[in-house]
Amino acid sequence: GGFRADRVIDASGLVVAPGLIDLSARLREPGLEYRATLESEMQAAMAGGVTSLACPPDTDPVLDEPGLVEMLCYRARNLNCAHVYPIGALTAGLKGEHLTEMAELTEAGCVAFGQANMPIEDNLVLMRAMQYAATFGFRVWLQAADPYLSQGVAHDGELAARRGLTGIPVEAETIALATLLQLARSTGVKLHVTRLSSAAGLDLIRRARAEGLDVTCDVSAHHLHLSDADIGFFDPLARLDPPLRAQSDRDALRVGLARGEIDAVCSDHTPVDDDEKQVPFGEAAAGATGLELLLPLTLKWGAELKLPLASTLARITSDAARIMGIKKGGHLGIGARADLCIFDPEAKRTISREGLKSQGKNTPFLGHELPGVVRFTLVEGRVMFSA
Repeated sequence: GGFRADRVIDASGLVVAPGLIDLSARLREPGLEYRATLESEMQAAMAGGVTSLACPPDTDPVLDEPGLVEMLCYRARNLNCAHVYPIGALTAGLKGEHLTEMAELTEAGCVAFGQANMPIEDNLVLMRAMQYAATFGFRVWLQAADPYLSQGVAHDGELAARRGLTGIPVEAETIALATLLQLARSTGVKLHVTRLSSAAGLDLIRRARAEGLDVTCDVSAHHLHLSDADIGFFDPLARLDPPLRAQSDRDALRVGLARGEIDAVCSDHTPVDDDEKQVPFGEAAAGATGLELLLPLTLKWGAELKLPLASTLARITSDAARIMGIKKGGHLGIGARADLCIFDPEAKRTISREGLKSQGKNTPFLGHELPGVVRFTLVEGRVMFSA
């Protein structure tokens, strides 16, 4: 009673979905504004239909102090676009030595704790961090990467050997992952493994789950479609972290996601400025821009595996919301936030530098035609983007 719409959106032929939820989007603030700003990346989120996102702690300074987290949340709220959920640093400065004040950081707005791409070398520190987090019920999000085995620039396979690139073996993931799973088992921590890259890694997660371990994991949208073959002739846009692995790894990740063994897809949005990409492959900064590609790349994966649209979208809405512990987002219903992504599933667009709102133009999908064009993005009932 008493509700009057002040605008009617004609959504005939369009899909009305919950606003997308991205488990990893670097906004580059504070400190790395030469790569991107909060304003530019919020516009990218709106154009991509992403209404909630988790940002990793590897800003400058690192998100290891409550004041920094509060400032970021305040800046994000003032822009009134996507809901920003900071991942706090698990250790001070991400240096892997001293634990942060997780309780204070949680009060400041952090939904989980992680190390972005900086592994903790000392397993005693890792164990204490997990014990502490488990005691208070904090979520820990970690990438499985052994610091010593991860020193290369590409997947350790035939392509790297032929191109003379230093290799990162699959064991960089599996050895670190086995450690994470063992410690999660003994500490009882809520562990989320971010950006899985290999079939062998997925196998370890599958077995841990079969034994009753409560662990979740995600995969980046890039790793669902690309393999080390896409590095081609040293394309720095395909320099990612974790690296693109063999086609057999990519195929296993695609199937694992379809079966629900991998819980969600993230964009792993990493805007990099051109100067850091227009250099030889081995020197290029790792990462690709992804906020505006999360929907098309997920739709493409779902269509190729002939999945129903609802289960495809669940990987970037309700499943992602569950991992982040967001109650009000990721689904449509009474009491849920009116965050919506309204898109045309039939329309396709060719990805171009000019067409990207993100300040980062670094994506291996430049020139590719991808399905699914966002027509409207609503945040809390307000139309924030229309095309």
